[in-house]
Amino acid sequence: MSGLPRGWVEATLGEVATKIGSGATPTGGEQSYQSTGIPLIRSLNVHFDGVREEGLAFLDDMQAAKLDNVIVQENDVLLNITGASIGRVAIAPSVYSGARVNQHVSIIRLVKDVVPRFVSSFLASPSAQDFITRENYGATRQALTKAMIEGFAFPLPPLAEQKRIVAKLDALNAKPTRARTELARIETLVSRYKQAVLSKAFSGELTSSEVSSWLMSTLGELAVDVRYGTAEKCAFAPELTPVLRIPNVADGRIDLSDLKHASFNEKELKKLALVEGDLLVIRSNGSVDLVGRSAVVNAAAAGMLFAGYLIRIRLDLKKALPQFVQHWMQSSAVRRAIENAAKSTSGVNNVNSQQLQALKLQLPPLEEQQEIVRRIESAFAKIDCLAAEARRALELVGRLDEAILAKAFRGELVPQDEGDEPAEKLLERIRAERAAAPKAKRGRGPR
Repeated sequence: MSGLPRGWVEATLGEVATKIGSGATPTGGEQSYQSTGIPLIRSLNVHFDGVREEGLAFLDDMQAAKLDNVIVQENDVLLNITGASIGRVAIAPSVYSGARVNQHVSIIRLVKDVVPRFVSSFLASPSAQDFITRENYGATRQALTKAMIEGFAFPLPPLAEQKRIVAKLDALNAKPTRARTELARIETLVSRYKQAVLSKAFSGELTSSEVSSWLMSTLGELAVDVRYGTAEKCAFAPELTPVLRIPNVADGRIDLSDLKHASFNEKELKKLALVEGDLLVIRSNGSVDLVGRSAVVNAAAAGMLFAGYLIRIRLDLKKALPQFVQHWMQSSAVRRAIENAAKSTSGVNNVNSQQLQALKLQLPPLEEQQEIVRRIESAFAKIDCLAAEARRALELVGRLDEAILAKAFRGELVPQDEGDEPAEKLLERIRAERAAAPKAKRGRGPR
């Protein structure tokens, strides 16, 4: 690291951290998560704009006790160390004191004379992100080990200058932060707008239809076959039969980006093979909002099998369009019915095939079902287009953030003060204090 500003020095995270370590996923994975309890921060919660509550998992006291070596403290730097979100970093706010992290997130706890916000800002800077994602740990590895994090070099200014830089970053980030907040609200509005479209669709308003003339039925009366999936253990083995799982049922569509596979005999293949138009429904999950999520099987997924936490509903196509039923299942009234049936105090929420088949719906003629589906999907496409514009605007805000950070770590963001203690002396003092301190037990690091 050359060309450092006057008074700065190169340091490594290992030299200035009192703790670097990641946790684990409890036995049972997502099925063991609770609806309340001690937060488990996962990589999906760690974002450059902070720790997000959406998708937060919770542990009971017994599960959390097994992760006592990775208890989060206020101002810990949280770094994603695996997968597609590798390098995302945030500061732990006080509300997450006492939380735990899983194996995809590392805690970096710093000595008192190094400002956590300064370090997290450097890790979020373009140069650090490039180093993490491309130069050293690119797509073939997609993982940071504890040794890598300890050896990560960064420019360390005097303590007073660290504080000035952080204060300036906060001031400059105020407007982009407000813009990000407003643009992020669009995701919530998208959901609301889509629910408004669905409400109109299934009340007859979307097609100016008299809903009283529609046929009252149950989902079970429209089905020719309702079946649970396989309990066969799956793994990544492309030479075997693909098996759709919970992650493959996303936003009303089948996502084939993360397939697992297993071996089956002819009888099992015949019984469980999917055909185009089948409806797959999630029946069990730790998050109740995922229970009942559904997708229509497309041509690309035909012939694949499905896992035991899914239910396959094969509809009588002379009575109901799968796409019509799928949209109906995502409407707010049906979602409430499913979630009320699925809620459990055990932490695992379930809905069974009998409960799904008992759901009542009013069914227009097939021709009108087709028109309703067309109008729903046309409206959704327009809403999604607006959401895409908002995401592009967010990207522009992100580029502004990158430019500010790059300037900060070139020493160009704030004036220097000759009266500041040089960082070299600061680092010498940190090293001396660490050498004199008794050896503390270190938490398990990233693997």
